[in-house]
Amino acid sequence: MKFWRRTEKKHETVKEVSPDTPSVSQPLKAKTTKAERRALQEAQRAAKAASKANGNSAVAESGKASPAKSKKQSSQKKDGPPVTSSVTIYKKSGNHPLEKERKKDPPPQRMQFDDQNRVEKAKRRALVNQTEARNRVEIFRHLPQYEHGNQLPNLESRLFQLDSMHPAVFKVGLRYIAGDISGVNARCTEMLRALQDAIIDYSTPPEKVLIRDLTAKINSYVSFISECRPLSISMGNAIRFVKSRIAKLPLSYTDTEAKTALCSDIDRFINEKIIIADKVIVGHAITKIRDGDVLLTYGLSCVVEMILLSAHDLGKKFRVVVVDSRPKFESQALLARLIAKGLSCMYTHINAVSYIMHEVTRVFLGASAVMSNGTVLSKIGTACIAMVAHEFRVPVLICCEAFKFHERVLLDSICCNELGDPDAVATVPGRMDINYLDNWTNKENLQLLNLMYDVTPSDYISVIVTDHGMIPPTSVPVIVREYGQEHYIT
Repeated sequence: MKFWRRTEKKHETVKEVSPDTPSVSQPLKAKTTKAERRALQEAQRAAKAASKANGNSAVAESGKASPAKSKKQSSQKKDGPPVTSSVTIYKKSGNHPLEKERKKDPPPQRMQFDDQNRVEKAKRRALVNQTEARNRVEIFRHLPQYEHGNQLPNLESRLFQLDSMHPAVFKVGLRYIAGDISGVNARCTEMLRALQDAIIDYSTPPEKVLIRDLTAKINSYVSFISECRPLSISMGNAIRFVKSRIAKLPLSYTDTEAKTALCSDIDRFINEKIIIADKVIVGHAITKIRDGDVLLTYGLSCVVEMILLSAHDLGKKFRVVVVDSRPKFESQALLARLIAKGLSCMYTHINAVSYIMHEVTRVFLGASAVMSNGTVLSKIGTACIAMVAHEFRVPVLICCEAFKFHERVLLDSICCNELGDPDAVATVPGRMDINYLDNWTNKENLQLLNLMYDVTPSDYISVIVTDHGMIPPTSVPVIVREYGQEHYIT
């Protein structure tokens, strides 16, 4: 009898406490992404701070009400979010976007373009009228494949019709389509400068909150830029940085103070993460160049160019092998600048790299992004250069700023890539007589593929030279974990 009385008392105490404590099982069991969990945590912290400021002790009372659940929560992080339901948190916090503003978010970078429903939604809100390619490559149907050449005249004719688009952002989009801006660093810098100009000219509408309205504006600008040309991974990191700085603006700031702080943050990002980072990389990489070396480079990388010119200015004697490939022949611009500075150079195409590799002592390559598993996303052909160098036992040095690191993992060049103009592959510069592929779009059994990037496995990479030092590919997750969240995203 005593046993049953005790159990009844326990049940009574549980019944008394359970109505006061909100249910925690549903938010914990629901599968959420990392971005959603971060947003939930920030909202919970904002709700807790607001409750303390208003003298509301509901959070403290709910935490003291259930000793059994507090023991379970003790196993979590000490600075973890308080136990509150997701619905009440979103109502309390003012940082959660409204449903209408959520629809303005730009399409994700990895949107599957073979999903007809998502493609139709993206078309309805798109500002750039894209015409789908007729002869689409089947294995790359998840990537955007549009006809090139008709976007630029259409956008230029609508210059004065797009009232919601800032002129600086519109200009950058036109330059992206025309191909006037090339290179990851140049594209990222121009985009940040355009967003900076848009922030300077921004004014909060009446009955609007700056944090919410400006974030919606930035989303629309980013959506337009991604329609002109898909965003690179480094541009995505820069956009996340700008949005995080907007979200962390104090509510007491006026428009002038908020815009001044944001412009200062953007200037600091460009200066520290791109300009100063390149100088630090040059200082590290120069120590690997010795007299008598034969250095091979491929493509057009601004940081590799700075390394070669700085080593030459220091009086080091070496030769440079510049490797190029169709259809853009980007390395010719690098070759012209190196020759103008007096460097001894040799120029060849990628199909002859195996014949010249036995003379090479080191390979310096740039990168568009470095993934968490150590793979390098770079200009198409980089993986071929690294593979040949690996077979000839030649060290491969990847020069890349740390803001290009990403927590994503890539195993191939199919999932995440960009398709260029297929007409560039069909034509041969300077040979008008070679016209075998004219009117290739009318041939249904012919598809032309012009990939922009490839993925180099970490096995072919000797060292990655970053602004945090020279690291092996296996140490990339450490940089992403220790520095990514603190310095580049928040």
